[in-house]
Amino acid sequence: MEQPTEFVFDIPVGAGVATRANADGPPATPKDAATVILVRDGADGVEVFLQHRVKGMPFAGGMTVFPGGGVDRRDADTSVAWAGPEPSWWASRFSCDEALARALTCAAVRETFEESGVLLAGSAADVLTDVTPYAAARQALETREVSLAGFLAGAGLTLRADLLRPWAHWITPEQEPRRYDTRFYVAKLPEGQEADGATSEASSSGWQRPEDAIADAREGRRMLMPPTWLTLSELAEFATADDVLNAPREIVRIAPTLVRENGHVRVVLEPR
Repeated sequence: MEQPTEFVFDIPVGAGVATRANADGPPATPKDAATVILVRDGADGVEVFLQHRVKGMPFAGGMTVFPGGGVDRRDADTSVAWAGPEPSWWASRFSCDEALARALTCAAVRETFEESGVLLAGSAADVLTDVTPYAAARQALETREVSLAGFLAGAGLTLRADLLRPWAHWITPEQEPRRYDTRFYVAKLPEGQEADGATSEASSSGWQRPEDAIADAREGRRMLMPPTWLTLSELAEFATADDVLNAPREIVRIAPTLVRENGHVRVVLEPR
């Protein structure tokens, strides 16, 4: 797919797009973050798990997004039992050092579990099919009472990095007051597991075909940020979830620029 260089969003200025107060000052330092695109095979093709964030949240309030969030300092714990591509491999794909690559991948697994109930873990040989025994741990992770490393060790679980694939790298525009340097992963819903909306950060969630989510955005039924919109347009090209996982990807950091004019927001994509 040819990478578009510009999107035009017909949304009012300020609707889900914030502007920092010190527009003439230095931009905010972006926080490292991880997002996971969960996919599955539906009756009519590939489906993706989406969440509608609660309105009024400091970042992306009211927007429809994939599960994800910022890296916690404890995500870098090297004691995590690990199966699959090593941090050095992820570092090479995401153009970062091994410590950050480990933290990003751990954050991806942790945030996916917190926000959707899907746990990309198991033993070195098997993937979890039933996560109900870990409901209390999910809440403890969300409130930061326990770290991912502590939870996995206590449960005798191994992080399954082999269930993830690198997908993209986006950085929040400099004009925004809250900025994230986000690596996007993709994962297929593990057999036997279910994704839910049991998180305080989402007012609703569910599975949808990528093309239907885009149609909803075009017709004003949902709001999508540029990374979500572009990712959905890419996913719409695939016939199966396995096709998504097996797609070759060149990870290039994309740093959008926002241009506000005549009540519209034009988003210019700039690979860097």
